[in-house]
Amino acid sequence: MPNLARKLLICAAVDGLIVQPLATKGQRTPAPVKIKYEDATVSSLPRDQIPDTSKPNSSFEAFGVVGLFTVSRLTYLITITGRQQVAQVRGFPVYVVTDVALTPCTSRSEAESAVANTAIKLRQTSAEKFVEDSDSESEVDTRSVLGGDDAEDPGAISDRETSEDKDAPGAGTKSSIAEDVIKRRGSYGRFAQRWFSRKGWMMDQKRNLGITSVESDRAGDQAGDGRNKAKKGDSDKELSDTVVQEKVNLPPTPSAGESLIPKLLRFAHIWLGTSRSFFFSYDFDITRSLGSQSVTSITDGLPLHEAADPTFFWNRSLLKPFHGSGDESLLLPVMQGFVGQRRFVVDRYPPQVDSQEDSMEMNNMTPPPEYNVEFPPPERASSDLRPSEKEFVITIISRRSTRRAGLRYLRRGIDENGYTANFVETEQILSTPTWGPSSKISSFVQVRGSIPLFFTQSPYSLKPIPVLQHSPEANFRAFKKHFELMGKTYGSIQLVNLVEKHGVEAIIGREYEKAAQKLNEQEAEDSRSLAFEWFDFHSACRGMKFENVSLLLDILGKKIEETGSTVERNGQIERKQNGVLRTNCMDCLDRTNVCQSSFGKFMLDLQLKEEGFDMSVQLDQENSWFNTLWADNGDAISKQYASTAAMKGDYTRTRKRDYRGMVNDLGLSLTRFYNGMVNDYFSQAAIDFFLGNVSSMVFEEFEATMMSKDPGVSMSKMREQAIETSQKIAIEDDKEDFIGGWTLLSPHISDTLKALPFEEVVLLLTDTALYLCRFDWKLDKVSSFERVDLAHIVSVKVGTYITSAISPAEADESKNVGIVVTYEPGKFDIKRTNTRSLSSMSEQSDESSGAKNVLKDPAAAPAVVSGILNQGIFNAITGKPQTQAPRKIALKALHSTTAVSDTKEVKKMTESEQINVIATEIERLVFYNQPAPAGSEERKNIVEKGDIISLAEAKRSTGILEQLGHSIKKLVWA
Repeated sequence: MPNLARKLLICAAVDGLIVQPLATKGQRTPAPVKIKYEDATVSSLPRDQIPDTSKPNSSFEAFGVVGLFTVSRLTYLITITGRQQVAQVRGFPVYVVTDVALTPCTSRSEAESAVANTAIKLRQTSAEKFVEDSDSESEVDTRSVLGGDDAEDPGAISDRETSEDKDAPGAGTKSSIAEDVIKRRGSYGRFAQRWFSRKGWMMDQKRNLGITSVESDRAGDQAGDGRNKAKKGDSDKELSDTVVQEKVNLPPTPSAGESLIPKLLRFAHIWLGTSRSFFFSYDFDITRSLGSQSVTSITDGLPLHEAADPTFFWNRSLLKPFHGSGDESLLLPVMQGFVGQRRFVVDRYPPQVDSQEDSMEMNNMTPPPEYNVEFPPPERASSDLRPSEKEFVITIISRRSTRRAGLRYLRRGIDENGYTANFVETEQILSTPTWGPSSKISSFVQVRGSIPLFFTQSPYSLKPIPVLQHSPEANFRAFKKHFELMGKTYGSIQLVNLVEKHGVEAIIGREYEKAAQKLNEQEAEDSRSLAFEWFDFHSACRGMKFENVSLLLDILGKKIEETGSTVERNGQIERKQNGVLRTNCMDCLDRTNVCQSSFGKFMLDLQLKEEGFDMSVQLDQENSWFNTLWADNGDAISKQYASTAAMKGDYTRTRKRDYRGMVNDLGLSLTRFYNGMVNDYFSQAAIDFFLGNVSSMVFEEFEATMMSKDPGVSMSKMREQAIETSQKIAIEDDKEDFIGGWTLLSPHISDTLKALPFEEVVLLLTDTALYLCRFDWKLDKVSSFERVDLAHIVSVKVGTYITSAISPAEADESKNVGIVVTYEPGKFDIKRTNTRSLSSMSEQSDESSGAKNVLKDPAAAPAVVSGILNQGIFNAITGKPQTQAPRKIALKALHSTTAVSDTKEVKKMTESEQINVIATEIERLVFYNQPAPAGSEERKNIVEKGDIISLAEAKRSTGILEQLGHSIKKLVWA
């Protein structure tokens, strides 16, 4: 690979694909970049010696680099190709991302073609926009224009470039990266060709991905016919040869999750680009509020990517490949959330008029809301203002946290590190339009976040019941950690709980209140005790009377005044906000946004009152500019968490509620219901991957189960705790020496080899017995356990254990191994079940042997309140001896490597190594507990190698319905 450490950076394994920063204002300031393809031998020369031999369309300019990601053998560069200015803070513009380009870096030909097609597309878009601007005086809808409304459009070209490119191949046709890569039939194109085929792809979805009109598709098809025929006989071997010839160091075979890459690319394009939910600034750190920027700011000489708050730095993981490149101007932090800005005018002595219309006409007040939708807002000349009038700018910046990021029902509550789902910091900034040094800047911060307890809700219900998880101790530990983190960041905390006091939501609400009370009791001497206010929003506002939110303001008004806001003047902090309001409902979306907007309006009135303006006597009583801004904020946060706009948005915008709003909310509920059941599973896996919480293995796991695990929960720690808990409950005899414990998979029905679903169990081994503990992972309790005396074990079988052959991961013989312990039930073997009820234990039946339960000794193990004695004891009681058939305990190894990133974990044993260790230990202890053979007879090994369930057997036993069910699920979910 050429050495381009001076000014260039090779961003993938492809020689020649480079990212070159354009001219910047400062060395550490991020800037637009040029993505280009050059010959490696030329690129290795010093920049001033490189001849101008670039081909037409061999480069394109982008507004910034989002990052680089690799899945399996494939690498993609994400760059910003569309932006729109939405605000100006401290004189620096803030942009929303409106489109991104995904450039494949797997092979030289793919990279070169993708760059060329992106360049053509941008230039065509720029030309179309120029024609529209010339032919019409109406405002262009920037959402449909790739480059937004900026003058420095990356696709802008000169007349010379137009004449040079006119005869270039493909210059007259529209194209796209995806289309080009498919025609090239590279390693990505092999899988994407089926996904992007017209038979299964709607045209509006093509447009979302950047694939243009049908005519363009036909032109591309005709141009590529020769290439397609020439490559008709492509195979995996030929693909491997191509990779080797191009000197790309990649594995020769695709991974199990590679077929999901087209889905991932489409999600990345929509999520990062066309969703308009990501924001950035080249000169200003938008990840920090006014109060926290005094601690770390760009004036301290730090580059933006170092000054940015990691909690709100969404592409931090994607930019890691660029660290150490020697050019920090490539590292552009991107934040997800919302940024909006409005101008408004207030009058210290408003004239008295009869109607709102007269006031607008007489005083040239704030224009109608539709003029305020796009940035920049209309300016008022100072000569147009009355002596008693003053113009202000209000800016709202909402920052979504990356710590427990995700979608509605898949990220709920808290994780063990104290981070909660849908945590959003919203800052409301009041300033003058000039942002002059001497002008006063006020900042009011409030936050929202899921209830900080472990709980889940099923997506398969319109009104799901919250289910608490884990032990009270575990919940309180995480709860306390959450507020310790919040206290360090924000100071004192006022909790505003909006869930119902009666009904399904009350379950979690009461636990929330109890936890707050317990924390206050422990921290009695601490001045930062939690103030808890439970306002039942649905009850108070029943009958569409949302104006009753004023009741909450009557309660919290004084608290908001005491909290205050941060004030800066002449670059110095004059006053700092000394606390924060933390508001929540169940989703922290609709009710939360209504209340937060009311809190924000209350603070705005206080701030303007300090300036000598009374908002209650202003002509613009409705403050539509304020309501629209907060409604837009609520819609943005709701779309990012629940995939729809916010409900109750009609009230937030108009302060009125009617039946039309209720009908609209019903439609939003149904859409959320569908997304929660279908779309969110893959999206959640992709979000975790882009944030660096999981590896690309998450797509292999998703292909197998159509689910993904929560990276916020450390399974290694949970398993350690489960082993410790099981040891305390199951091993009653202090004379037994504990040898080891493991977590494994086992059929949910005893004495079987295949009874789906398999559940994770705890296996304990002492010097005299083996214990199989079935663990309730949601409650952190042992639900039942079996004890098998080692003297009764007759054989141990180790080998391939495949329970499903539907997905590649489940059919991998090297990873799917297990152990089957066969034993003859004896006198000291028992099985116990935790029913949590002494009154219901007497006459239960054992599902496997038909024996009745007899309480062994409740005092010996108080947590295990019902005992099931084995058949041998039952025979001793009844006096009816009965021969017992051997029983089996089937165990399957967990996968040693998973998608969840855990750098603290030491290198794990493989699945086979773990099973062999367990089998060896069991055999050693069995020999110790069983009498030695008489005479000179050698003791026979009890461990045998052989398939438990072979791949061929698993394929034969996989039914048509099972295959069909997985196929349908994959079709819908993936």
